[in-house]
Order: sequence, then structure tokens, then C-alpha cells
Amino acid sequence: MSIDSTTLSASNAVSLIRQGNLTVEQYAKALLSRIAQRDPIVHAWAYIDPEYVLDQARKLDRVPIEHRGPLHGIPVAIKDIALTKDMPTRYNSDIYRSSHSSSVDAACVITLRAAGALLLGKTHTTEFAATTDGGPCVNPLNIGHTPGGSSSGSAAAVADFQAPIALGTQTGGSIVRPASYTGIYGFKPTWGAISREGLAQYSISCDTPGFFARTIEDLELLTDVYRFEDVAQPEQATEFQIQGARVGFIKTHVWDLAPAGPGLKEVWEKAKNLLIEHGAIVEEIDWPDDDFNKLTDWHWAIINGEGRSAFHGHYTLDKQNLSQFLVDQVENNLNFSREDLLDALDRSARLRPIWDRFSERFEVILTPSAPDIAPEGTHFTGDARFCGPWTLLHVPCLNLPGISGGKSLPIGLTLVSGRYRDRHVLKTGKIIGDIFESTKANS
Repeated sequence: MSIDSTTLSASNAVSLIRQGNLTVEQYAKALLSRIAQRDPIVHAWAYIDPEYVLDQARKLDRVPIEHRGPLHGIPVAIKDIALTKDMPTRYNSDIYRSSHSSSVDAACVITLRAAGALLLGKTHTTEFAATTDGGPCVNPLNIGHTPGGSSSGSAAAVADFQAPIALGTQTGGSIVRPASYTGIYGFKPTWGAISREGLAQYSISCDTPGFFARTIEDLELLTDVYRFEDVAQPEQATEFQIQGARVGFIKTHVWDLAPAGPGLKEVWEKAKNLLIEHGAIVEEIDWPDDDFNKLTDWHWAIINGEGRSAFHGHYTLDKQNLSQFLVDQVENNLNFSREDLLDALDRSARLRPIWDRFSERFEVILTPSAPDIAPEGTHFTGDARFCGPWTLLHVPCLNLPGISGGKSLPIGLTLVSGRYRDRHVLKTGKIIGDIFESTKANS
């Protein structure tokens, strides 16, 4: 029986390649055929060179088995804000449309390449992964809707079976939100767990590289590649079980601010009922401190304050070809003072250990990924305010797909924990994710 390798998870593909039942070239050809068929509709790719991909695939097939890395032959899509030494990096900016390849890889790309990954190409992003202006990428589940942003193409490529894994980044909600909109797993690790050297900078306090995949096992494979290590927790000695697990559901202040849409409200109740049916002890919880309600304002102050310096070079080089949103940040047209920035930095930092300690009371904490299903049209990539507080808190976030929110489009929920509990998030996310995904088969 022939294998449709485009539907393989990375973990399954690793096994098939290792066993000699699939070559890297065969895998690459299948994905390139899928891309040729689908990308004229989805527009996930900012740059792809099929001949180069096949050349690299053949080279990987010639690597002796004893020298093969843990990602040997696994195709990975790279968000077009990461430097790549064999492909151009253009940041979806008119300033760099004619740019050629860099002489170096971003640090996270170095790791992928050294682990044996096959770099497929560069995926569409919003300008410098900073704006909410969408296009040309569309949602593969419904092309009349946005795939989210800023990691638009990375999410779309994975959701549309054009790549098994994709690199994304998150400063506000740029991994979690697109994953929610396209119905896949999106993992934003603890801030600092993966080096951000060689990525376009927006906010040094918030920018975090992460990944999209269709299975938790693939994300766990990546945590091995990047050598993640959790802080020690007493419960790590026992295997997580949903029966009797204490699960917190936290709406946060954004529930009324966004506000939560009808699809999210329905999914929120459905998720609670599903977990109760499986024996979980479900509890609606609030922030542990009133200052957490200010995280949205502080996040906005920080990205504006740090964006002033991040985009200053591009502004000086070619202001006319920089989006007005980024010009406004450099020129501080929103009038954020340095005192505002310092206040937001210092007061948000105080909350991080408070959240770490509070989260230990629960095996699992779930929160919304987005206000509703993906907005119609591609001009706006969606509201990221549900994600911003968690990004600023530096905690791991995992979008869990599987529950429909209407119009045959999904709505994810985000599993969060304390800092450097990334493996715990994935371990518990596997159990909860399987429960959520079971609703597809029963719907």
C-alpha cells in the first residue's frame, strides 16, 4: 500500500526514513507536488526553490546512517523573519524585496540544520512580524478567512499538509492565534528557551521563537532537539492522568475587553464539560493579583517602547517603504514615555514569579487562544489580546485544536503553566488534546 507522505507527522516520517521505507527525496517530492497544487490558492510561501530542495534532499539521503541527526530529512518551513544562509530573508517589507540570502543562519535555524532538517522555504509573515495587515496568505480551511498572523504562512503550510513542522515567532499572539484559526498545535515556549539571535526584532522582552505541528509528538521531538529542561516539580515523578486532575479555566480580563465571541463561549463550555466527563476537577479561576489586569496595557507600552529602537534602523534607511504602524512606533506618535516603558517592564516582571507559584496549584490551566473563529477576509489577522499577557509573563503556551467554533472553522484553547515547564505543558497537552480532537470524530 502506497503512503501519502504529505499527511505524515514528522515523528512517523523519521521512523520511515530510518527504516529505509521512505527516502528524503521521495518525501520532498510529495510535499513539493502538494505545494505546487495548493499554494496558488493558499499563498503560504514567500520563497521556495524546488530544485534546491531536491538537491538538499539527495544530499541528506547520502548521509551515512550513523551520522544522521534526530530530524534527518524532516522538511521544516521557516518564517521569513529568520536569517537563512541559502535563502533570502525579506521580512515581508518593501525595503528588502530584492534581498538575497544571508551569509549566516539564525540560531534556531542552525539547530534545525544541524539536526538534519530539510529547510523547505520561507513562509509569509506580516511586515517584520509586527503589523496586523494580512495577505496574501489565506486560511486553508476556508480561504475567505485569515490564517492569523504574524506567522501566517507557517500555520497555513502545516495546516494544509505542505509541511509537517514550521518555525514561527510570537511577540503578542503570533503563534497561538494562527494555530487556533487553522486548527493545529502551536507552541510558544518559555521566553529564552530557544535563542532569538538572527530573527527580526520587535520587542526583546517578548519576542519568542516557537513551532507549529499537527501532533504533540512532533513538538516533543523538537524539545529534545533544543534540549529543553523543566524546573523540577514534585508531580513529575508520576504520570499525568486526567482522572482527578485539577484543571483551572481562566478567562482573564480580556474576556470582556476583546470581547469573547459566541464561538469562544460555546467552545469554553464544551471544553469544561468534556474534561468533567473524563473525570477532571474543573474550576473557573481568576488572576492571583489585581495587577494582572494591567498586563494588556503594559504589553502595549512595552512593544511600543521597544519597537522605537527595533525599527529605527529600517526607518532611517527607508522610511517611505516602512508601514505607517512601524513609523508611528519609531516616531512615538502614540506618546509613550520612557517612564511608561520602565513602569510596564518593572511591574510586569514582578508578576512572573507570582504566576509561577500560583500555577503549581493546578495540573492544567486553560485560557482562550482568540476571541472567536478566524475573522472573515485577509486584511486583518485578528485580535491578539488574549495571548499578550501570557507572552509578557514569559510562560509556555500551547494551542490545543480540535473543537469547532462554527462555519467549519476551529477555535483553540491555550494550555499555560509556569516558566520552564515546557515539557509538562506538552505532556499534559497530549492528554487534553486527544480529548478535544475526539470531538472531530464524534461530530
